[in-house]
Amino acid sequence: MTDATFRPAPTALPGGPGLAALAALLLGSLALGAAYGPRQGALLLLGGALGLTLYHAAFGFTSAWRVFILERRGRGLRAQMAMLALAVVLFFPALSAGTLFGQPVTGLVSPLSTGVVVGAFLFGIGMQMGGGCASGTLFTAGGGNARMLVTLLFFVVGSALATVHFDWWLSLPALQPVSLVQTLGPLPGIAVSLALFATIAAVTLFAERRRHGALETEAAPATRGFSRFARGPWPLVAGALALAVLNFVTLALAGRPWGITSAFALWGAKGAEILGFEPSTWAYWQTPANARALSQSVFADITSVMDFGIIAGAMLAASLAGRFSPSLRIPLRSLMAAVLGGLLLGYGARIAYGCNIGAYFSGIASGSLHGWLWLVAAFAGNAVGVRLRPFFFGERRGGRVARGDGA
Repeated sequence: MTDATFRPAPTALPGGPGLAALAALLLGSLALGAAYGPRQGALLLLGGALGLTLYHAAFGFTSAWRVFILERRGRGLRAQMAMLALAVVLFFPALSAGTLFGQPVTGLVSPLSTGVVVGAFLFGIGMQMGGGCASGTLFTAGGGNARMLVTLLFFVVGSALATVHFDWWLSLPALQPVSLVQTLGPLPGIAVSLALFATIAAVTLFAERRRHGALETEAAPATRGFSRFARGPWPLVAGALALAVLNFVTLALAGRPWGITSAFALWGAKGAEILGFEPSTWAYWQTPANARALSQSVFADITSVMDFGIIAGAMLAASLAGRFSPSLRIPLRSLMAAVLGGLLLGYGARIAYGCNIGAYFSGIASGSLHGWLWLVAAFAGNAVGVRLRPFFFGERRGGRVARGDGA
């Protein structure tokens, strides 16, 4: 999705879906606050802010990586590097101290495992088949993209399937978790991270100038001031920096960074129970934290609540932009890609300790080397995925890249 695809509505007032989404956020926050405490209610609103930001900035990982792989246009990748740069500056000191505003905080640091390599690679293929990453699937589905609801459904199914085999993946070779915050200290860790981000950004600049002779620029906005804030589109970099700040707010409220896909595994397990299966017998659901989540309501789960908020926030943003108009006309091959992509996304995310948010964004923001390993493997998977897309979407090989997924 590019800025040029936005056609703002004449007013900044939300339509029926937007009003429903706004009511769900406000009333849901009050209900969650009464049932589970004020933090849970605040996390729903925080999810809403993330969904609105993702939609209005059209901030995605899938199309940004596809555009660079096929066209060598790097504006989206550079925005990701800006997001990560601000994130490590905010996160590393707090994670080193172990507290933030008086609350204990911990990063998402995971092993350098076979599961991360294989899972991230599968996830990368799934990004291009499904048309979105974890955050992209949620915000485009919430924004009214019916095809992405199919991707989301099978994302949940794939996540649940991975929990059946999770103990086997844990048995494969792995190295211990490594955190730059603990190994180098916060300031050297920030310096090393910033140098890596700058290197990646420089590579994209070199590749884009070599291919095209000049850098791509954002289209001039059709609206300005508060109208642009309310209806979009937002500048891509502004969206990137907003996501870094909102992830830091997540750290303060939840005690750990932003994640998305653990909730999908939980939803899938809940669905499996309804169908007569017993996920509580699967090893993944026998760890204390996972067993507790399975035994409780999804509204007690932090990640689920934030995911619900993202969907509602994106629906509100789409309504404000005058773009909420779902269509059920999905070509068969595109539908097949959504099913296959969703399964790969769900399975890959679970065995890789997360997705583009939990492993890549929040993993690197936590100083975890598994986030960098995830990035390399997922990018390789995307390179394979973009070459499969012509069969499913009718895109010409070597032609201009379709950015319509917006994720």
